[in-house]
Order: sequence, then C-alpha cells, then structure tokens
Amino acid sequence: MSLSPDAVAAAFLAACRAELDAAKPGNVHRHAGGHGMTADTFEAAAAATAPWIARPDLRVGARILAATRASWDAVGLNANLGIVLLCAPLAAAAERPASGRSLRQAVTAVLATLDQQDTRDAFAAIALATPGGLGEAGEHDVRSPPTIGLVAAMCLAADRDLVARQYAGGFREIFEIGLPAIAAAQAAGQDDPETGAALAAYLAFAVAFPDSHIQRKFGLAEAESVRRRMAALADDLSRTPDRDERLAMALRLDAELKHKGRNPGTSADLTVASLFARNLAEAQRE
Repeated sequence: MSLSPDAVAAAFLAACRAELDAAKPGNVHRHAGGHGMTADTFEAAAAATAPWIARPDLRVGARILAATRASWDAVGLNANLGIVLLCAPLAAAAERPASGRSLRQAVTAVLATLDQQDTRDAFAAIALATPGGLGEAGEHDVRSPPTIGLVAAMCLAADRDLVARQYAGGFREIFEIGLPAIAAAQAAGQDDPETGAALAAYLAFAVAFPDSHIQRKFGLAEAESVRRRMAALADDLSRTPDRDERLAMALRLDAELKHKGRNPGTSADLTVASLFARNLAEAQRE
C-alpha cells in the first residue's frame, strides 16, 4: 500500500534515531559527539528535515532542496545532506500505490522519472551544504546549470561517491548490503540499540567499501586503512556475545578514529537509508 506523509515522516525519524543510538566508530552517536557535532545536532536536523522528506506534492529534487535548507536553518551546518539525498527517493517510492511491486521496484520507477529540474534542485542543495568534493564533475559541476537528469548526473560521481552510486545503481547497496545486514542481526537476536542491527548495517558498509567521506578528505589509502580497522572490529564483534564487551570494543575504535579526525560519514548515511527502507517496507506490510 502507499504510505501517508505522517507514516513516511515517522519512519524517517525512527531511522535517524536508531542510527544515533548505535555506537558507530568514528561517527556521531549518543555516547559521544565528534567533528564539532553532537547527537542533538542530528536530532534537530532530522526533525527539521522530516516534513520535507515526506511531502508527496513535491518532486524528489524539490524535497532535497527544501529539506537541506530546513536542516541548515536548524543547525547551521551540513549535518545530513547524504541522508536527504538517499531518503527522498525512498520516501517518494513508498508513497506510490504498491500494485504488487516491492519497495525496490518502486524506487527504480521513481529514479526513472527524475529530470533536469530535479538535478537543478539537488545541485542547489549540494552547493548549499558544501560537502567538499561531491558534485565537482567538470562540465556538470553543481555550481553550473544542469543539462542532464539527476540519475545521469549522479552516474558521473558514482565511481567516487557511494551516495551517488545509489542513484546510478537503483539503490543496490541499500537493498543488497544494508537491509540484509539488518535482517541478519535481527535474526541473530542482536536487538541492542547500541550494538545491534544499526551497527551491523554501518559496519557492513564500512567493511565493504573505503568510506567516500574519508576518501574525499584524506585520500584512498587512508580510507582503506579505516576500512581494515572496521573489518577487524566486525570480526571481533562476531565472536563476542556479551553486550557490554561489544559496546566497549566499538567505543575504543570510536575514540581512536575521532582522535585522528576520521569520520566514516557516508557509511552512516547509508545506514540511515537502510533503516528507513526497512521501516517503510514494514509499514507497507501493516
């Protein structure tokens, strides 16, 4: 079934809060802020963003721009651009009548409708948020008038940015990495908010790919070094059933990465989108 704006907004806020509950090494969470931000920063950004993400009368690009402006007005910095870019198409997909289609199929249909106006609005949002590197693509830089649709524009950045890759690949990593990691953690009874399903999704992305945010700021070698540290943590956690010990492990790596200024922000964005997709799919089944 199609979801109401209230249901979409609730699913979005629940995803944002679950991601903040998770002790994500290097990224902001309720146990520790970092990089000039706290959990309250992201709570405020999510609250400002949710109504715009869930606006069925707006196209995807318009939602992205309005949500980014609202977030910026609320917290004065780029707190959730990647989240907004990922969640706007998912929200639009959930609002469509299901007619036997899965959420993934609906996302594919939404992506096929994106045009130059969506590109124009998304580019304006990216330029406002100034994420550093994202959107710099020669003749199709975000500061230039777009001449192509949003999916085509994202394809130009897909080799260096995992958020852009979702548009280029039909949100493949969300549906084939994030959602399975969440489901596996739930099936294993890992329901602790700090080290359960949300952390499992975060680590799944952080282990599968050198984080785009770290790569843009510090280069591929450093991003790969962080990826290896995440893989070692994931391996240790897989052999550790005790909740307190699991949390301590995650927080040790968290402190190490924050001391070095390393933030796997793209992995966190993908985690929110995966949790949002899970929430939307569950709401559609109710």
